[in-house]
Amino acid sequence: METFAGYLMPIVYKGQSIKTEHLQTRHSASAFDVSHMMQTMIRGKDRVKFLESITVADIKGLGSNKCSLSVFTNDFGGIIDDCIIGKCDDYIHIVSNAANADKVWKRMNEQLKEHPMDVDIEKLDNRGLIALQGPKASDALQRHVAINLKDLKFMNTTKTNLENIGESQITRCGYTGEDGFEISIEGERAKLLMEILCENEHVKPAGLGARDTLRLEAGLCLHGHDIDDKTTPIEASLNWVVQKRRRLEGGFPGHSRIMEQLEKGTPTKRVGLIARNEGGPPAREGCEVLDSEGSKLGLVTSGNYAPTLNRNIAMAYIKTEHLANKEKDSSCLVRGKKYEYQITKMPFVKTNYYI
Repeated sequence: METFAGYLMPIVYKGQSIKTEHLQTRHSASAFDVSHMMQTMIRGKDRVKFLESITVADIKGLGSNKCSLSVFTNDFGGIIDDCIIGKCDDYIHIVSNAANADKVWKRMNEQLKEHPMDVDIEKLDNRGLIALQGPKASDALQRHVAINLKDLKFMNTTKTNLENIGESQITRCGYTGEDGFEISIEGERAKLLMEILCENEHVKPAGLGARDTLRLEAGLCLHGHDIDDKTTPIEASLNWVVQKRRRLEGGFPGHSRIMEQLEKGTPTKRVGLIARNEGGPPAREGCEVLDSEGSKLGLVTSGNYAPTLNRNIAMAYIKTEHLANKEKDSSCLVRGKKYEYQITKMPFVKTNYYI
């Protein structure tokens, strides 16, 4: 157990390891207690307009009970936080990071004070959030709900009753690259839900250690490491979060800078790196990326051993001009020694979303 964003969080569970929890998620299913995540409910007739004024999301174009990965931006186009936005008939449900909860809450309230609208913002401090992830996740959850989960596609959300738990918001999403669900329930029922799910022979609990290696294999960013309030979505290779209507109409902080970068490009880009050979220490955050002549190309922002690939992998920001170089030879400097890495596309491991 370790402290994280004011919470005491499990890194790994007794009798397990990060690697076994990781592979359990890839091959079967794992339950993650992510109740530390910030959940926000937005109501009122101006809720879409309000949220589009502080995020790059095309919420107007989002269908009912659909979700979108998006980002809150500042005036320079930097990413204050990333989030999942779920649009329902009479409210919008947002899940964002615990570490940035105060910043996001402040940003929302400042915007509403400066631009009064018919909007009610509620921070759901009494909610728990359980992420059930893996190829067996759907089978494990199906026996506890009356709805047919085959009808709930990736990035869709619904409200339903969960056996012995009560009303829940179930979203088919997650941050592992696998099929799965995030289940929002009353906070006092979160422990019971973890116990119910882990009674299934195909489900085991998993901690933050495996969650980190899983999201890295899936090529997904971790705020405060791979993205921050000085990084734009374009620099982070997240162009797709800024959809066509928002590019044309704007209305979100940092629009002009983001559009300029879309047109002219950026000096650096987030890329994937995979070790050419097995063994050796992983290139961790802050390690330098070098070209074949030993000149600095950039820095690693996340790096770890990838259990699925049996290779060390990393994400890094490197000079865009180097990406045009057909050779693309590179290495990472780890504890004063060079280890060969190949620039590669992400995700590192094929995603298995239910689409």
